[in-house]
Amino acid sequence: MKDSRIEINKTGSIDLNKVKRVQKLLLDNEDITELSETFKVLSDPTRLKIVLALAIEEMCVCDLAALVNVTVSAISHQLRLLRNMRLVSHRKEGKMVYYRLDDEHVENLIGEASKHVGEW
Repeated sequence: MKDSRIEINKTGSIDLNKVKRVQKLLLDNEDITELSETFKVLSDPTRLKIVLALAIEEMCVCDLAALVNVTVSAISHQLRLLRNMRLVSHRKEGKMVYYRLDDEHVENLIGEASKHVGEW
């Protein structure tokens, strides 16, 4: 098999076969942008604390506001951003609205990231 490496300078070279293999498996640019936006949303400490709390238990806006020590209005704003990114969902019970993580993918993402941080 022909060597697929191309020398780019005296200290490095490109393995074209490897680059092509990975390129085929990578997400497309639109998906990469969406994933990047997800991480941006989660990079805010207040939103991350909300998501971490919801990974433990479903909560209403008032409970989250008390937990995070911000106003109900501020929590509602953060929850809207999280809902728009499909990270949290809600259910109504009478006048109360309860929030939870949207699905198991979000639970896994938060769980794995938490484990990773705990290993430091």
